[in-house]
Amino acid sequence: MVPVPQTRPKAPPVLRRAPVQQRSAERLARILDACAVLLDETGYEQLSTRAVAARAGVPIGSVYRFFGNKRAMVAALAHRNLDQYAERISTRFAATPALDAYGAIDGVLDEFIAMKRTVPGFALVDFGAPGETAEESGAGADGVGEGETGEDADGSAGHPNDLVAERLCSLLAVHLGRAADEALRRKVLVGVETADALVRLAFRTDPEGDPALVDETRQLLYAYLAPSLS
Repeated sequence: MVPVPQTRPKAPPVLRRAPVQQRSAERLARILDACAVLLDETGYEQLSTRAVAARAGVPIGSVYRFFGNKRAMVAALAHRNLDQYAERISTRFAATPALDAYGAIDGVLDEFIAMKRTVPGFALVDFGAPGETAEESGAGADGVGEGETGEDADGSAGHPNDLVAERLCSLLAVHLGRAADEALRRKVLVGVETADALVRLAFRTDPEGDPALVDETRQLLYAYLAPSLS
């Protein structure tokens, strides 16, 4: 499926009710897992909270306990993806002896490509919730009841790539012993925006990611970012 345009979430999504007990946390994880699988099967437009509840094996009320609508649910999935991406990179960096700028760039790009290929729902929703129509913002096809507020329903703000760049900047600074100053933040943000566009092109060309375009992305990041990371 072709990735859908992403909105600009303002901050990590705020759950209606944060899980306190382990059972509640496991139920939330099942809901997000089901959401990811259904995104691959049906796409965002056909995704519904009722379908997610059925696939997760939970009452529909359990979904609304955490989320006001499907957009908020997908935003939470996107932020979980970002957490997992950062964890994968951190683990890879820690396991790489004598990590240098080129190895760091490889880790950042390779883990992103790997998630594109293997993580359910990631091809459609990586680090930001898709945009939605006015009809989806209110009650209707998704089966959402009262209380939906469309653009503000996921409690988020800020472009997804800004969030990704900030996380990557911190990881790179820690593992490469480089100050996370404004110059590095700007370089990383430009690198993230560029790589995002090129990786989308690679996966639009080939469902597994066109190897030649992925390599072009790598070489571009080497040339642009490596001098600032060394």
